[in-house]
Amino acid sequence: MSDGATRGDTFRRLLGYVRPYWPFWVIAIIGMVFDAAASGAFVHLIKPMLDDLFVARNPDVILWMPLALVGLFVLRGMATFAGDYGMARIGRSVVRDLRNLVFGKYQRLPAAYFDREPGGQVVSRVIYGAEQVAQASSDAIKTMIVDGLTVVAMITVMLWTSPSLTLYLFVMVPLTGLVWRHVGRRYRNINRTIQSSMGDVTGMVEEAVQGHREIRIYGGQSREADRFSQAAHRNLGLNLKIATTNALSTSTIQLVAASALAAIVWRATRPDLLDTMSAGAFMSLITAMLVMLPSIKRLTTVQSVLQRGVAAADELFDVVDAPEEVDAGTRPLERARGDIELRDVSLRYPSRTEPALERISLRCAPGSVTALVGPSGSGKSSLASLLPRFYEPDSGQILLDGHPLSDYRLADLRAQIALVSQRVVLFNGSVADNIAYGGLGGASRDRIEAAAEAANAMEFIRELPEGLDSPVGEHGALLSGGQRQRIAIARALLKNAPILILDEATSALDTKSERLIQDALDRLMADRTTLVIAHRLSTIEHADQIAVMDHGRLVELGPHAELLARGGMYAALYQLQFRDKAAEG
Repeated sequence: MSDGATRGDTFRRLLGYVRPYWPFWVIAIIGMVFDAAASGAFVHLIKPMLDDLFVARNPDVILWMPLALVGLFVLRGMATFAGDYGMARIGRSVVRDLRNLVFGKYQRLPAAYFDREPGGQVVSRVIYGAEQVAQASSDAIKTMIVDGLTVVAMITVMLWTSPSLTLYLFVMVPLTGLVWRHVGRRYRNINRTIQSSMGDVTGMVEEAVQGHREIRIYGGQSREADRFSQAAHRNLGLNLKIATTNALSTSTIQLVAASALAAIVWRATRPDLLDTMSAGAFMSLITAMLVMLPSIKRLTTVQSVLQRGVAAADELFDVVDAPEEVDAGTRPLERARGDIELRDVSLRYPSRTEPALERISLRCAPGSVTALVGPSGSGKSSLASLLPRFYEPDSGQILLDGHPLSDYRLADLRAQIALVSQRVVLFNGSVADNIAYGGLGGASRDRIEAAAEAANAMEFIRELPEGLDSPVGEHGALLSGGQRQRIAIARALLKNAPILILDEATSALDTKSERLIQDALDRLMADRTTLVIAHRLSTIEHADQIAVMDHGRLVELGPHAELLARGGMYAALYQLQFRDKAAEG
């Protein structure tokens, strides 16, 4: 498919999002037609205004001309309002719909999509990209229709006034077409790059905001400022290319139009026309030409907005068309027993050469605690990510209660799992909102408070100004690490899922917080199948089984005492931590 055909398909698809708002489209079209017609009527009135009003001083014209002018501009004002409001309503509605569509799509894309997609690009599409589409679907189309109709109206007036002189206007057509073609090609080459550069800028701002503490501690202000300056300068250069193209195309069109105007003036002053054309007719002709020039200029430069909108729409549609998480399961699952079994499971990430997991076989009995230990990069988090199907294994099979995970509906499967990780994610809102998050939103106040109490969180919640209704700030910025962790535990307690994943849940905490959180975790783990990812081996000594992983392989499996007695990798890791602890003491 050619580039032109692809752009045409994108624009037609974009118009599909405009179709639901056809009543506003009708209002806008009627308004724009009357707007252009009123402009043409005004220019046409110049002839009788000069010839009959000022030269002949016709009393009838003196009477009706002011009324006609007022009526004409009242009509044009109403038409302009209808056109502007109709197109604005369509454009803003399309922005809302596309933002909702893309944001909703993000919720259904697999985790692997976000692993390879920069966060700045993800945000830029929803914010910046949708705005560019709005301009293409409203502002650019409005310009094309209003100014196109204005050009037609002015040519009609000119033909009515003097067909022979109007023919000189058509010397502009081939040259204008060449300019239009060249400008369009240049815009297409630049605009996709602009979309990418805006994603870079957005991503750097996000990084600087989220990492502001690390930037200050490690003196990274100059580095981040330089990086941002380079990205902003690159974006400036691209936009200047657009501005330069606009300026050159406008200058060229004005030169061509001035040449056509000069030819018309020259021809109108020839004796054969000079004796037959009135001053009013000549002024009507020239005014039509002058009114038409800005419209032709805008029609030339509107390609910038249009092509940028189509480029943005391409990116948005790439997201909309991206394959979603596979959810072909049909088996219902109300509450699992929690019997988990991995059979020869292997996983390889596309960006890595070595497998993340290689032929892992492991069974976690209902209600048991399985600890995953091993050095960083050994595959512990990758294994845990397979249970909620954030990733799909390349080979092997994972069973829950004797059935493959893929047999279950995704929503049913994930309803069986609670997660508490080292990187607690809290959302801007109240403490209660974060405990009763998402599907837990219907929980009663008593249940929320009971979950917070069991998580040892009410200790600090009672001291907050508004208790459970106190805001947590963006990303939980108003709370300490231990407080955020306890809210995450309260959320998991409220969910009461039969399977629990703990990912480094007690790391990087002070002694008091660790004791409170460990106490809350003991309550949380009771009667649940629990998968614990831990670096601190002292926290998992009482696990039913400990799976020792290294380079994606399961190298040892057994309870704490048995693994110590073997003197293998687990024993070496334990002795190393024991010596480190003794050295610290």
